[in-house]
Amino acid sequence: MKIGKWRRELPLHVMILPGLLLILLFSYVPMAGIMIAFQKFIPAKGLFGNQKWVGWDNFDYVMNLPNFTQVLWNTLYISSLKLILGLIVPIVVAVLLNEVKNQLLKRSVQTAIYLPYFLSWVVLGGILIDILSPSEGIVNALIKSFGLDPIFFLGSNHWFPSTLIVSDIWKNFGYGTIVYLAAITGIDPGLYEAATIDGANRWRKIWHITIPGMRMVIVLLSVLSLGQLLNAGFDQVFNLYSPQVYESGDILDTFVYRIGLLDAQYGVATAVGLFKSIVSLILISGSYFFAYRFAKYRIF
Repeated sequence: MKIGKWRRELPLHVMILPGLLLILLFSYVPMAGIMIAFQKFIPAKGLFGNQKWVGWDNFDYVMNLPNFTQVLWNTLYISSLKLILGLIVPIVVAVLLNEVKNQLLKRSVQTAIYLPYFLSWVVLGGILIDILSPSEGIVNALIKSFGLDPIFFLGSNHWFPSTLIVSDIWKNFGYGTIVYLAAITGIDPGLYEAATIDGANRWRKIWHITIPGMRMVIVLLSVLSLGQLLNAGFDQVFNLYSPQVYESGDILDTFVYRIGLLDAQYGVATAVGLFKSIVSLILISGSYFFAYRFAKYRIF
């Protein structure tokens, strides 16, 4: 019986094999480089060469940098708001789209909000730089038409974090909306019919049927997103920031880029990366525990 089951499942294991090989090659093999975090690494000597071991000195150096606390705060602030709004906005849009009865309008809106997801931040960065320009951008032209002063969205420490958060939500909420709409289609239509017979209005149906029916997907995406709390979006920030907004927009990933690649302090950069990985492991482990405790969700 077990042999027959193994034979039936063999095609599934073969299908997943390429993905496992990629994960092994790009995620597990490079873990040998963790040792760089404890070395004064010199590339000419090679990864397994006679490098000087410095213990925790790289971590002490990073923690004592005057701007590290600000960089950490920027990362947590930007990524937290991205995660929270990245869950709320798609849920709201999916629920609203589900109430649209005109299928042509519904599909048109789905397509329109989903398109930005396929564009890279290199492309979107150039678009945002143009439309948010304080001199020629269409957004500031609209602001000036109301008699207000133009806003330097990408050059002001006050406006830059908000610009990152809003533009990230605009790019990605279409994907989340499709996922939640798929979850809604799995809800038994008989529940809505029974609620109608009981006299429930549209908002009652949403609150007591639609949202609870999406609960498992919401928990799943929440659990998966918590592990990314220290990833505030390198591609986006790198393509939009400048030295004048380092105070409010510099995050751990861009910080590591400048230290590791521009300043050639490879050990220090690896130490920051290891710190991020450990914190992410703790966060995602805790999120799985709470997901099982409060929603009985298990991935295994």
